[in-house]
Amino acid sequence: MNGNEMNFLVSGGGTGGHIFPALSIANEIKRRYPQAHILFVGAQGRMEMERVPAAGYPIKGLPVMGFDRKHLLRNVKVLYRVWKCTRMAKDIIKEFKPNVAIGVGGYASGPTLKEAQKMGVPTLLQEQNSYAGVTNKLLAKGAQCICVAYSGMERFFPAGKIVMTGNPVRRNLLECTATPQQARQELGLDPDKKTILVIGGSLGARTVNESIIAGLQAIAGHHDVQVLWQSGKYYDQQCSQALAASGVTNVHQAAFVTRMDMAYRAADLVISRAGASSISELQLLGKPAILVPSPNVAEDHQTHNAMALVDKGAAIMVRDAEARDKLVATALDTVANAQTLQSLAANVKKMALANAAETIVDHVMAIAK
Repeated sequence: MNGNEMNFLVSGGGTGGHIFPALSIANEIKRRYPQAHILFVGAQGRMEMERVPAAGYPIKGLPVMGFDRKHLLRNVKVLYRVWKCTRMAKDIIKEFKPNVAIGVGGYASGPTLKEAQKMGVPTLLQEQNSYAGVTNKLLAKGAQCICVAYSGMERFFPAGKIVMTGNPVRRNLLECTATPQQARQELGLDPDKKTILVIGGSLGARTVNESIIAGLQAIAGHHDVQVLWQSGKYYDQQCSQALAASGVTNVHQAAFVTRMDMAYRAADLVISRAGASSISELQLLGKPAILVPSPNVAEDHQTHNAMALVDKGAAIMVRDAEARDKLVATALDTVANAQTLQSLAANVKKMALANAAETIVDHVMAIAK
């Protein structure tokens, strides 16, 4: 069957780390098959309910709740929600009649992909992290194909179903042709200063922000360095007030940096959480990075992601608990050492897997019926 005549169901979300790959896959399907029908299924009240329609795709929301691992009695309500989500997912699949279902992880993909499997719909899973999420592990047995970004994933999934594709990233990041100097000028920065880019994920990162605040005077003492600091909307007021009160002029803070393609191009060094999407971007762009894994994620998967790079000399890791004391000093030492920057860049670039979205869609089409 021609892809233009097919229905593609995409499910998952909760964070940018799940949503960006899902949208990249959908965009590649739409690029190849402009007449294809694509429907997303997400979790009510989560980020995907805004981001997906903004990207031009319809989405249906399920009233999903995660299991409470600390207060087991609260899971009675969760079990009811699971039953309700399962019924809703079944109705969505009956009405939409997908030729294939794609799961990218996150709460909503559990009931949606499970029902798709029960109803005979071929399913493909995309696992972004080096330590597989619970949802994808539960769905693996019934899936036809599992696309991964790290070696050694047969610890979690049947080896015969695994395909090494890498994680899809935003296409515009890879198409920026500006020089670092041009990118800095575009962003209102000094074109000749060493530049550190600080990003905290789609919602911001408290520890990273507090570490920058604690290190403002240290940064001010390095006149040949500047910092572009994306604090996230939740921490914008706190960070902007702290910066204004400090009088430091070589740190530039914003809630969001809209031109991330330019921001990456401008950067000599990136400070980031260790989410899968961020790491894939760093790999494809060959950017030296200091990773601060979030402690607030399932199975501590960001530490596993970071260590996969650290073990190959492709990144530096600063633990969240040590960041307030060490992060800024480590960054200033690193950005001043050209040999370290060169080594990190070369090693991280070796880990890159290009054209992930295209490869994943090839496998989607191979199993669709």
